[in-house]
Amino acid sequence: MNGSALGPVMLDVRGPRLAPDDVERLTHPLAGAVILFARNYENPEQVAALCRDIRRLREPPILIAVDHEGGRVQRFREGFSRIPPMRALGSLWDRDRGEALRAARQAGLLIALELGACGVDFSFAPVLDLDHGSSGVIGDRAFHRDAGAVSQLAGALVEGLRAGGMASVGKHFPGHGFVAADSHTDIPVDDRPLADIEREDLVPFARLAASLHGIMPAHVIYSKVDLHPAGFSRVWMQDILRGRLGFQGVIFSDDLTMEGASVAGGIEARARAALAAGCDMVLVCNQPGTAGQLLQALEKQPPQTEQGRLVALHAQPVAASLAALHASSQRLQALAALQRIEIA
Repeated sequence: MNGSALGPVMLDVRGPRLAPDDVERLTHPLAGAVILFARNYENPEQVAALCRDIRRLREPPILIAVDHEGGRVQRFREGFSRIPPMRALGSLWDRDRGEALRAARQAGLLIALELGACGVDFSFAPVLDLDHGSSGVIGDRAFHRDAGAVSQLAGALVEGLRAGGMASVGKHFPGHGFVAADSHTDIPVDDRPLADIEREDLVPFARLAASLHGIMPAHVIYSKVDLHPAGFSRVWMQDILRGRLGFQGVIFSDDLTMEGASVAGGIEARARAALAAGCDMVLVCNQPGTAGQLLQALEKQPPQTEQGRLVALHAQPVAASLAALHASSQRLQALAALQRIEIA
C-alpha cells in the first residue's frame, strides 16, 4: 500500500498527549483515522494541540473523529458548549416543528464550529435510530419515535454541520432502537421482517442517504434478513445500503472490540469480514495491543481503500482557530438557540 494513503483502520490514543506507541500505530500505513475519547481531553487548547500533533504525523493528514452527539454522548465537556440530548429536539418538535428544525440546525452548526476550531474533522452524528422505548443504549440519543420526525430533525442537524464545514456520519444502520440488548456487551437480535424495518427504522437512512458523508452499521443481527450482524452483511451493506439506497459515502464499522462483533471471530477475522461486506474503515478502540495486532495481521494481505471517500471527510472549518471561534457571532447565535431549548 502507498505509505501516503489513508488506510482502513481507525485507532485511538492513550491520553491527552501522544505516547511513542501511539505514534508507531498512527504512522502505520494501514492506519487512516483516530477517534478521541474523554480521556484524551483536558481543555480546548490541549485537544487542539493534540490534533495538531496527530496531523503532523501523516500526509495527507490522518482523519480525526469523536463521538460528540450531545447529551450523555459528548466526549469534550469543560470548555465546550453543552449540547442537549437529541430527545430535547424531538420534544420541541412536538410543540413547534419550525423552531425544532431551526434548533437542530443550530446544534449541528455549534458542534461543527467548536470541534473544527480544535482540529477535529467530524463527529459520529447524527443518530438516526428510532426511539421504540426498548433500547437503553439508544434512549434519549434518538430524536423521536416517528421516522419522519427523525428524518427532518437529523436532516436539519446535517445542514448545520455542513454550514460549519463538517461532514456527517449517520448511525446505527439500519436501526438499533428496537432491540433491548446493548451491542457493547451482548449480541442483539432483531427478529422483525424486512418490511417492518423498511417501513420504520430504515426511513431516515433512505431519506438522508444522499446528504450523509458516512454511515455506521449496527452490531445487530436482523435474523429475517441475514444471519450476520449488519456490519458484516453484504446484504445490508451492498444490496441495501449501496444498491437500493444508493449511498456513496464512507461506511464505518462500529467498534470491533464490542461484544456484538464477536460472532465474526478474532480481531483479524472481524476486520476482514467487515471489509469484505463493504465497510471502508474499521474501528478498534480501547485495546492498543489488539489494534497493533490487527495492523500487523492486515499487512499480509492489505485491503485497498477508496481515497476519495476518505479524504472528503476532512473538515473545512469556518472558525479555523480557537481565537476565531470566540470571535464568531455564529457560535453565539447557535448557543443562544440551544439555551432556549434548555429553558423551555
